[in-house]
Amino acid sequence: MAGGEWRKLRVEDFAEVIGGGTPSTKDETNFNGEIPWITPKDLSDYQFRYISRGERNISEKGLNNSNAKLLPAGSVLLTTRAPVGYVVIAANPLTTNQGFHSLVPKEGFSSEFIYYLLKANTEYLKANASGTTFSELSGQVLKKLVFYLPPLHEQRAIAHILGTLDDKIELNQRMSQTLEAMARALFKAWFVDFEPVRAKCRGDLPGRPRWQRGESLPGLPAHLYDLFPDRLVDSELGEIPEGWEVETLGDYCINFDSKRVPLSGRDRANRKGPFPYYGAAGVLDYVDDYLFDGIYLLVGEDGSVMREDGLGVTQYVWGKFWVNNHAHVLQGKPPVSTEQLYFYFDFESVAPHVTGAVQPKLSQGRMNTMPFLFAGEEVCLEFHRLVEPWFARIRACAEESRTLAALRDTLLPKLISGELWVGDAERFLKERDL
Repeated sequence: MAGGEWRKLRVEDFAEVIGGGTPSTKDETNFNGEIPWITPKDLSDYQFRYISRGERNISEKGLNNSNAKLLPAGSVLLTTRAPVGYVVIAANPLTTNQGFHSLVPKEGFSSEFIYYLLKANTEYLKANASGTTFSELSGQVLKKLVFYLPPLHEQRAIAHILGTLDDKIELNQRMSQTLEAMARALFKAWFVDFEPVRAKCRGDLPGRPRWQRGESLPGLPAHLYDLFPDRLVDSELGEIPEGWEVETLGDYCINFDSKRVPLSGRDRANRKGPFPYYGAAGVLDYVDDYLFDGIYLLVGEDGSVMREDGLGVTQYVWGKFWVNNHAHVLQGKPPVSTEQLYFYFDFESVAPHVTGAVQPKLSQGRMNTMPFLFAGEEVCLEFHRLVEPWFARIRACAEESRTLAALRDTLLPKLISGELWVGDAERFLKERDL
């Protein structure tokens, strides 16, 4: 239990609570300004503590003609409807829509501590929400909620301990994003834009000598350029490198759908365990057994099948896991790697192959007929040789982050409640070189 110098305070005692707003969407001049505007959607997959901007900005006019308020850096943004409980800290002045009630800390209170305080009390926040269509935590109710808070120096110490773990997690996430972006750029250069081939065709331009075998060009050493042809030819897909073949996806992937076993909600409730249970778009639960062990690509089969841009819903997964029957389970068929398949779906639309208006479906048969440009064994193997170390690092970062997140989630309620003394937590982390 919290004790000593910890104080029992209402939210309104340690923060000013400020709602948000949305300018009229009928007036386009209310948007596309310089003021960051955050909505709950911006936080649905957001994995960091601080946020600087969302998908859209509003203008000064939009700010002045709505209930949106400009919040200072350090404000703690809390979604209070659809859903209740997303939390993030403003990295700079910004504003939000009406799905938030933001906490602007008063003097003597730490933004970072309040962030962790709310994260540790999501269920408490949800329990105080009301509504029939969707739950909403009103500003007036939020102001009256009671928490125990320590003195400022201890708030900062607690936030520092938890922040040290989050810093490492966020560093891993940013590194993984960078490595994946590098691999995606390489895939696009080779298999979409055909940059090596176009570079070798440069002699088609006046005053530019034609590429010679063994010659290096910007971006790739000579031995890699030797793998690519020096001409583009017409095909049913448009211009493609000479010698590359237009095939179908089914020729270059191995399908494991027959191994899938769906579990009902009751089954999952009775089988809680450490192994992720995947659906079409993400992890639905954790269960006590697994069906697959290795590196696979999951592709949405029904329900969550297609993004707004027409591309498929995919998940690059590894380790031991279970999958329901709403996602295809694939691996690349050598020489095409699973990583190459993953990026293939980033550039090839599934829209022409999806059926069903009410319940969209990408059947195995229709997916297998999607066009696949096969670059030949040597190019595919070289692509895998280059990107595999990057993906190995991505997987290692994710595993380390899971361990760190589990540690953070163990310490969070104990530190926030005062059950665990800061000094003990500091020694615990030091013993683990954290």
